Amino acid sequence: MSQTRIAWLVARLRRRWRWSLLLLALLVGVGFLISLNPRAAQLLLRRDTTWHTIQAEQRWRVGLDPSFPPFEWLDDQGQPQGYDVALAQQIAQQWGVQVEFIAIGYDSLLDALRTGQVESVVSALPFDERMTEDIAYSPPYFDAGIVLATLPQTPITNTAALHGHLLGVEWGSMGEMEGRKLQRDDTTIQIQRLDSPAAVIDALVTAQSVDAILIDHVTLRIAQVNGAKLVTIGPMVESNPYVIAMPRLAYELHDAVATALQTLQERGVLTKLETKWFVGVK
Repeated sequence: MSQTRIAWLVARLRRRWRWSLLLLALLVGVGFLISLNPRAAQLLLRRDTTWHTIQAEQRWRVGLDPSFPPFEWLDDQGQPQGYDVALAQQIAQQWGVQVEFIAIGYDSLLDALRTGQVESVVSALPFDERMTEDIAYSPPYFDAGIVLATLPQTPITNTAALHGHLLGVEWGSMGEMEGRKLQRDDTTIQIQRLDSPAAVIDALVTAQSVDAILIDHVTLRIAQVNGAKLVTIGPMVESNPYVIAMPRLAYELHDAVATALQTLQERGVLTKLETKWFVGVK
């Protein structure tokens, strides 16, 4: 073999070796990035097709089950109305796109999200940690959990102050379960079980036959918006946050939704939506 041929082969091997080293370095770098920040690596390696579809079509397809007022229902013309509807419209307005609402049975909402029928679910959907491998959730926009409430100027300032008092709850509800927990820790607490959330509110506000109540936050806010002079005592006793569901890998959409919700919170829009849509609900 000639010297020229040997030199050519050596140069070729060197070039291949350099490319192999560059490729190896790139793979190691990507692997290191993934180990430090999987989300940033996904953004680098994969384009968020969900968000870019929303932008390209100027349309955000939102799934909801319109059977849960005041969050969502259909009016006489078959159009969706309610808190969640207005919330989605407010978010879309920030993005400069239109909302297309798609009515879906509650049990099928996440399936519709997984199969791409909708890009998000905004439907009084509670956070479910079991679904986080398949679904991404926004920060909470409303907490429907259990709260301790009573009348203004009450001596009851926290759950410890329930000592010797009568607590109203709904039969078989989460409020009753939390009440029984409190009663196990303090046997002087008495519990009055009532037939409905409305009866629980009435027992405190009208009859004043109980000293405080454990009630879901939706019922409490509806009562407050409609004029009941009730105050919340302490933090949420049991949390049940409502969130927006999105495809797990739609990272740009996740950020856009979180930013929009934060803006609406800071501007007081979420409270205004409660005042508008909860009024008149029984």
